[in-house]
Amino acid sequence: MKKQVYKERIIYQIYPLSFKDANNDGYGDLKGIIEKLDYLKDLGIGMIWLSPIYASPLKDNGYDISDYYKINPLFGTMQDFDDLIAEAKKRDIKIVMDLVINHTSDQHPRFQEALKNKDSKYRDYYYFRKGNGKKPPNNRNSAFSGSCWEKVPNEDNMYYLHLFTKEQPDLNYQNEEVIKEVENILRFYLDKGVSGFRCDVINQIYKTNLENGKFSLFSRGREHYENQEGNFKILERFRKEVLDKYDEAFLVGETSALTPKIGQEYIDRRALDMFFEFDHAFCKSFKLIPIFKKPFYKPKDLFKPIFKWQKEVSWIGAYLENHDQLRSVSRFGDEKEFYKESAKALSIFLLSLKGTIFIYEGEEIGTLNYKNLTYEETNDCMAKNAVDSTRKILHVSKNRAFKWVNKTVNRDHARAPFQWDDSVNGGFNEGHTPWLKINEYYKEINVKKEKNEDNSILNFYKKMIRLRNESETLKFGDFEEIKSNNYVAKFLRKTNNEIFLIVVNLSKKTFKDKKLDESKEIILSNYEKHNKNVLKPYEAIIYKIK
Repeated sequence: MKKQVYKERIIYQIYPLSFKDANNDGYGDLKGIIEKLDYLKDLGIGMIWLSPIYASPLKDNGYDISDYYKINPLFGTMQDFDDLIAEAKKRDIKIVMDLVINHTSDQHPRFQEALKNKDSKYRDYYYFRKGNGKKPPNNRNSAFSGSCWEKVPNEDNMYYLHLFTKEQPDLNYQNEEVIKEVENILRFYLDKGVSGFRCDVINQIYKTNLENGKFSLFSRGREHYENQEGNFKILERFRKEVLDKYDEAFLVGETSALTPKIGQEYIDRRALDMFFEFDHAFCKSFKLIPIFKKPFYKPKDLFKPIFKWQKEVSWIGAYLENHDQLRSVSRFGDEKEFYKESAKALSIFLLSLKGTIFIYEGEEIGTLNYKNLTYEETNDCMAKNAVDSTRKILHVSKNRAFKWVNKTVNRDHARAPFQWDDSVNGGFNEGHTPWLKINEYYKEINVKKEKNEDNSILNFYKKMIRLRNESETLKFGDFEEIKSNNYVAKFLRKTNNEIFLIVVNLSKKTFKDKKLDESKEIILSNYEKHNKNVLKPYEAIIYKIK
């Protein structure tokens, strides 16, 4: 039977640009990751997911790939990548690659030839279409705002499709040659010893047609390209032709606009081994215009969508933050009065869920959003596009538009260089100006400081990760929600031999509950002392039911 290592291990996401700069050029690199493998091993990590390290012009920070078989020189060489795999293997840490195959960079040789030569066979690798009169071929728009069609230079009324930035032209999966090329990419990295792939926007790769889309301010036309039958068939083919020939190979999908029924279908058909849901990622925002903060947010707005997926699918990738989301303590915790308590409560909540747990770099030390970040300091192309769109739609100043965008969707908060210590640039490098500014909190929040504090967030994460790694119940047990209130999450993790009750208060309120301590043994709590039958602000407890 094929090994399902992804069910046994905690996966740590590394954003290579920001993790560790070993050569002091301002950009994180592969040698920097190798330097920190012992730190990850000590933390209890069993797998590393690397955000894209391929050759890229970095118009979208590596999610625009110009050569899948080369390493971006900013990160090092292919030999450095081979060394990373070898050194990780010595520590029993496995590597997960980021697979970006919905689109390439517009600098990819295939696209460049298609752009310059209208008779090239590579035109059919992408979507080149004649315009509709003086308009683009259809009314669809990009996920990053504006039309998803870009005019071909020096060619009359010809456009190409891009669901994201204009520098990311979409691949045509109705072309057999495109599918074969992707299969070769999978084999190349699996042969090197990679264990799996996180697949970027993987439920959008197959476009059933190019008809006009239903009205929507964002991603208009998604009914023609999200979760299509052709999408399932391509992933099933990858499984049969490539993945099944390797002992451990697995796929985790980034999948928007998913329902539990469709998500379970991906798993049942073995199109994906697991996926990420995004319902909870926008639980503090209106669905129509996600730049507006939803008033009267309560922790139930986080619990409800997560518990829905916990109950209705057999396996899932469980996370609270990643390179595309704001920091979880800044979103769901308390940055000031109950900072440590809330960060620890979130760790108990996350690491007690069903599924494969994903921890994002810096989450384990309680990294916060930037205190102050300006439009001029922002690198995120999506945030800048959102500012432009907001100004056009609402007719507001750039400063006001950026203030809204920065609080809700600016991805740079998660991409700030890692805070290793309180030295220059937070220990990210030896002083060269980093590609993105250092988080202002680095002197108070860093690995060196937290390693030496018994009650630090980092040392608490180590305890919680060790508990998860050693517990068959937390890794594989069933999930059962227990109804509570708007501020407290209660759920069980159960096997035939053991039952854990997890109680998490994500508010400043104190709650009395006479049933809390009846015939229960406390396994772990984020408070040193627990008051019987009382749940303190941001208190989280794992009980073993006798």
